[in-house]
Parts: sequence; structure tokens; C-alpha cells
Amino acid sequence: MSEYIVNLLPIHEEEKKDFEAIAPDAVHVYAGRRTVTDQQLAQATIILGWPRPKDLYKAVRLKWLQTMWAGTDEYEAPGILPEGVIMTSSSGSNRLSVAEHMLACVMALCRRLPTYRDSQKAHRWTDEGVMKTIHGGTVLVLGAGKIGSTFAGMCRALGARTIGLKRTVSGPLPGFDQVYTMDRLEDLLPQADVVALSLPHSPATAGLMNEARLRLMKDDAILVNAGRGSAVDQEALVRIMGEGKLWGTALDVTVPEPLPEDSPLWDIPNLLITPHVAGGMRLEITRKECIRIAQDNLRRYLAGEPLNNRVR
Repeated sequence: MSEYIVNLLPIHEEEKKDFEAIAPDAVHVYAGRRTVTDQQLAQATIILGWPRPKDLYKAVRLKWLQTMWAGTDEYEAPGILPEGVIMTSSSGSNRLSVAEHMLACVMALCRRLPTYRDSQKAHRWTDEGVMKTIHGGTVLVLGAGKIGSTFAGMCRALGARTIGLKRTVSGPLPGFDQVYTMDRLEDLLPQADVVALSLPHSPATAGLMNEARLRLMKDDAILVNAGRGSAVDQEALVRIMGEGKLWGTALDVTVPEPLPEDSPLWDIPNLLITPHVAGGMRLEITRKECIRIAQDNLRRYLAGEPLNNRVR
């Protein structure tokens, strides 16, 4: 029986021909996340893209889901995917986008750009004094995966010493001067001038940067979170920044999202908030890489070869 491929990826017309050339015997259906029909889901043996988790119970013939994002936690709750369904991610597709955003945030905070933007809006010409540089400093990256490694490489090119933390370490990683397991976190936090998080949500990462660990950071350190908001205790962050600790913080992710209008985080002068826009399909290079990963995995799947970025 031929495969029935429901393609929910943001593809261009010419890319449809590429998918059809890879799987010429398959039925190819192109739809959007909200326009895919119940009948199409019921027939699907392969789904590529970003289906709504609440709809997947309809995909009774599903064998493989290739997601559009690196994070897959929305599909991992019990009952979302039937037993035996393979799931792969697009891990690495947005590594450049997120890493550049993280670096932009660090540089903006080092040079006090949010403060100067506030002064510009107030038509106020004020020299804010001392600035920072990461040259010669230490950048500690929690989550030494593809995003973390790309960000670390950018920081090292600017003269920083880079240290990565991950669950298991099997050898050197690109972009890092040193890599350790996560149990070294509390030893390394006091050394870091920048602490950057690119972690997925999991029981192990939820609340990782609690008040005790935030207080281990240097008083003039910078904190950046572009992974999942659950990794940082936001109430503790408000308290310690209210006391004058930390040079600045950048949050692209929060709990909840959107961040409520009455959250005290909005009013911290040296805290930069962006609405979860570091990744996504905002750069064409990200979209193309997502398509490339899906096409490569489709070839592998049809050939019976191991799939890349396999989650389950």
C-alpha cells in the first residue's frame, strides 16, 4: 500500500515537485494546520509539519510524524500519538535564527541599547556611562545542542571563553572551549559573565534557574533565555533584579505566553522581553532548512534507513 503523506510544511510550489520526486508512488496532500480535513488525517500514514495535537487522534493510520519545530513537547503527553508512531523533529533548522537573536540580546544589553531606546522615546540625551563586552569574558551555555553550539561559536569569535553544559558528554563540541555535564552548574555559575539557556521543557529543566542558582551568578552577569520559559523562576528573577543584581536579562520565552499585562517583568528597566520570536519561520534560511530536513528524512524513511532527529 502506498504512503498517504499529509504535508503541512510551509512549502513553495517548486518544492512540492521535490517531495513528489522523492516519493513518486505516494499520495501527496498539501494543507495548512487549520485547513487539513478529518478525512485527510484519517488517511495519513505520514504527516510532515505542525498538526494540532488535539487533532491527531483522528490519524488512525499514522506511522510517522515529522514535526516542523525542534521542540516536540506538545506531542509527548500520553494519548496524543498512538503507540508505535515514530516522531522526528526539525532540530537544527532554526539554530542560526535563535543563536543570532541570543547574541543580539547580549550585545544590546552590554551596550545598554534598551535604556538608550527609552531615552530616545523621551527625547532625552543622556550618557548612561559604563558598558560591557563579552571579549575576555566567560559565556556559560545551558543546553549545548545545535542552537547552543552555534551561539557559543559566535561568542567565541568575539573573544569569549565558552563553556557548555548538557546531560551527557561524549567529547568536544563545536563552539565550546569546554563541555561538562549539568551537575557542574552550581560550580560554574559564579564564573560566568553571560548565562544563556537554550533548553527544552522537561521535568529536569523546569525551575532549573531557581532563586538559589540565580543568586550564584555574578552581580553584573547577563542572563538570556531562548529555550523554554519554565527553566527560569520568574518570581525569583523579579526579586533579585529588584535588588540590583544582574547587569541585565533577556527573555524570549516566559510562563505563561503571552506574558500577562500585569506581570512585574515588564517594568524592570534592564530586562529585555521579546514575544517568543527568536526562532520560527521568520528567516528564509530556517524555512529552507526545515524543508531539507523533512525531505532527507522522507528519503530515509522510504529506504528503511535510520531517521535523523528521532524523538521516539
